[in-house]
Amino acid sequence: MKAVVTTGNGGYDKLEYRDVPMPVLKSGEVLLQVLAAGVNNTEINTRLGWYSTSVVTGTNVVSDNKQQAETQKPDGGWNIATPFPFIQGTDCCGRVVAVASGVDDQIIGSRVLVRPCMRPDGFGSMRNIWLGSDFDGAFAQFVKVPATEVFKVTTQWSDAELGSIPCSYGSAENMLHRAKVVAREHVLVAGASGGVGSAVVQLAKLRGARVTAIVGKSKIGRIREIGADEVVERESDLVKILGEESIDVVVDNVGGSSFDSMLKVLRRGGRYVSSGAIGGPIVNLDLRMFYLKDLNLVGCTAWDEPVFTNLISYIEKNQIRPLVAKTFGLTQIAQAQQEFLEKKHVGKFVLLPES
Repeated sequence: MKAVVTTGNGGYDKLEYRDVPMPVLKSGEVLLQVLAAGVNNTEINTRLGWYSTSVVTGTNVVSDNKQQAETQKPDGGWNIATPFPFIQGTDCCGRVVAVASGVDDQIIGSRVLVRPCMRPDGFGSMRNIWLGSDFDGAFAQFVKVPATEVFKVTTQWSDAELGSIPCSYGSAENMLHRAKVVAREHVLVAGASGGVGSAVVQLAKLRGARVTAIVGKSKIGRIREIGADEVVERESDLVKILGEESIDVVVDNVGGSSFDSMLKVLRRGGRYVSSGAIGGPIVNLDLRMFYLKDLNLVGCTAWDEPVFTNLISYIEKNQIRPLVAKTFGLTQIAQAQQEFLEKKHVGKFVLLPES
């Protein structure tokens, strides 16, 4: 089969489209024909080794620094050293084409989504492993996954639309679930035009929250269309516009220099939740503000048990909208990632493997 193999930390030359062996199933696994695979920050970050403690800048800065990007980083992966060479691809919409022993073969032929965040020790442990980060993923014609991680979905959505959902919407749903967002709360969403941010806007509105979104000027209209009640232009003075203690929950996957302002606008007892830091992982935290305001800082990587079943339900009830900005062939992965980093789009880019 054909696949994109990531050979190490570095630039786009580390993405090699080539022939690889078909996956060999073990007990409890299923083989999927990949129908669509979304493009995410995490694949770029893993290729660049951005998760390493040696990296202190945003994704774009590392990508532009050839020497830093190509430095091999043993701690550059999520949990352990990244298993180069391997196949990335965290989002997967696929069709079941074969099953191993111990799996009901009635699922063969079903269109499914793969839960990319897997909890191998059960939901009582926070240890998690990720499709396309810790083992071979969906940037290929076929992928194998545990049968427990595939979810049949019944919908008229296209393959590309389904392929835009798992990582972004799962991360968004997990943050809102973990932060216990409820109706009438005021939620501030940073980076609201990205895959995760635009999902947060929709999912927070689904909970009945009031949503203020932070986006670039050119994207304001689009974010209002998907439900934002108010929109603040990026780089604005948040405290001046929103006022101190005006927000119940901040959902921030940007980080960087805006972190201090995010805490200032939180009310006493408010919650700050994050599953990323594309604008920069190193922030200034005034511990006095943290403890005097009784704030809760919530980190989110491991997904809680209800998250993915919630998403399947939202899809089948048409309660959320897929935001596919553009599709690319699997051979165009470098172009897709280059355009992704330009941040001119709203929503998700999706790769469609050649049959």
